[in-house]
Amino acid sequence: MNDKNRTPVSLGVIIGNRDFFPDKLVGECRADLLEAFQQAGIKPVMLDESATKLGGVETFGEAQKCAELFRRHAGEIMGVLVVLPNFGDEKGIAETLKLARLDVPVLIQAYPDDLNRMDVARRRDAWCGKISVCNNLYQYGISYSLTTKHVVHPSDPSFAADLTNFVAVCRVVKGLRNVRIGAVGARPGAFNTVRYSEKILQRNGISVVTIDLSHILGNANKLTATDQSVKNRLDAIKAYAPTGRTPDDRLVQIAKLDVVLADFMAEHALDATAIQCWTSLQQNYGCNVCTSMSIMSENMLPSACEVDVTGTLSMYAMQLASGSPSALVDWNNNYADDENKCVLFHCGNWAKSFLPDIEISTAPILGTTVGEENTYGALAGRTPASPLTFGRISTDDPKGIMKAYIGEGRLTDDALNTFGNRAVAQIDNLQGLMQYVCRNGFEHHVVMNASKTAGILKEAFENYMGWEVYTHE
Repeated sequence: MNDKNRTPVSLGVIIGNRDFFPDKLVGECRADLLEAFQQAGIKPVMLDESATKLGGVETFGEAQKCAELFRRHAGEIMGVLVVLPNFGDEKGIAETLKLARLDVPVLIQAYPDDLNRMDVARRRDAWCGKISVCNNLYQYGISYSLTTKHVVHPSDPSFAADLTNFVAVCRVVKGLRNVRIGAVGARPGAFNTVRYSEKILQRNGISVVTIDLSHILGNANKLTATDQSVKNRLDAIKAYAPTGRTPDDRLVQIAKLDVVLADFMAEHALDATAIQCWTSLQQNYGCNVCTSMSIMSENMLPSACEVDVTGTLSMYAMQLASGSPSALVDWNNNYADDENKCVLFHCGNWAKSFLPDIEISTAPILGTTVGEENTYGALAGRTPASPLTFGRISTDDPKGIMKAYIGEGRLTDDALNTFGNRAVAQIDNLQGLMQYVCRNGFEHHVVMNASKTAGILKEAFENYMGWEVYTHE
C-alpha cells in the first residue's frame, strides 16, 4: 500500500509543573520530547524556556500564555500532548485547554519514577498527577486519550507507537469534521440500503454537495475525442491500467466522464464522491464509471458507487487512519463451509493498490440487464493476502445519531474462481459480526483497508466524534 495521505503534523505541547518538585525535571523533559518529535516527524508548538519557568505550565498566568500561543497557531495544531515530568498542576493544564478553545484530541503522558531515585531531588509522583489531570479534564468536559502504559518515558518504544497512533487519530478527527462529499445523481431506486441523513451528517461537520447525474452526463456529451482534456485523461487511464479488450470508443467515453467528474470535484473542493451507477450510467451513457472511481480512490479522493455517501465517508476515515486507499465492498458470499471466511466483491471500482492484476473490463452481472457492451470501465482483479481493517459508518435516522462498527482480520490467498474485484476475508467470529450487522440495520456495503487501524478509528469515532461504536473482537 502507498503512503500518500501522510503530511507533517503540528502538536501543541503542555509541560505540566509543580513548584515543590525539582525544576530540572522540566528541562530534561523538554530535551526528551524534542528527540521523540524529531524521530516521529512532528513539529511541536510549545512555550519557550524563557516564557515561563523552563517553558512549563503551572500557574493561571502561565496557562494564559500557553493558551495564547496555541490560539496563534490554531490553524496548524491538530492535537495537544500533555506531558507530566512530575505531578504537574492539573488546574493549569485544564485552564490552558479551556482558554485555547482548540477542540482537538489531547494525549496525556506521565513520566515513570526510578526506584533508585525517589529522593527529594528526583522524585516525580507523575503516576498520581496523571490521575488528577484526567479528573480535571473530565470535570471540564474535555475529551482526552491515554498512553498504553500509565507512566512511560518518551524514549520507550510504546510511547513512539502511542504518538504515531495519536497523530493518526488527530488526522481522522480533523478530516471528518471538515470533509466535503459530492453526491452525484440520485440513489438507485432499488437500493434503500444506502439511504442516509444529510442533516445528521452536517451536525457532525460533514458536508454533502449534490448534483443531478444529467448535469454530469450532459457536460460529458459536450466533449469530443479531440479535446485536449479528454486526450490527457485518456493517456492517464491507459497508464493506470491495462485496457484489455475495451474498445477505443468506450475508453473515450470513460475519459470524457472522468474530465467532468474532476471538474466537479475541483469546483466544490470535494474530498470524496458517491456516484449513481446502477443502472442509469449504462443505459444513458453506455459505460461504467468504475475506472474513474478507482483512480480517484487511489489518489486519496475516495469514491463509492450507488450514491453510498456514508460508505465513502467510511473510506475517507480509514484512509486518514492508515495513510493508504480504502475500498467499498459487498459482504457478498460465504466461503464454502468455513464460518470465519467470506467473499468480498464489487463490480470493479477498487483502488489499484488492491489489484496487482488490474485490468479494465466489464461488469457481467450488470450486463445481463443492460447489455455487457454498456459496462466497459469496470475493473477486474483479485486482492492478495494482506492485513485487514473493516468497518462502516452510518446515520441511524430513527435514533438521530451517527454509528459505526469496526474490526480487524486478514485477507487470504484462498482460491476464488470468479470475476470482478474480489477478495477472501478471514475474520474471527464472523458469524457473530454478521448477526450484529443484521440486527442493527447496517448496510450490505462495508469498507476494507489493508492496515491494522481499528483502535485508531475507535478512539476517533467514539471519544472525539461522540459516535456510537461497536468494535468486533
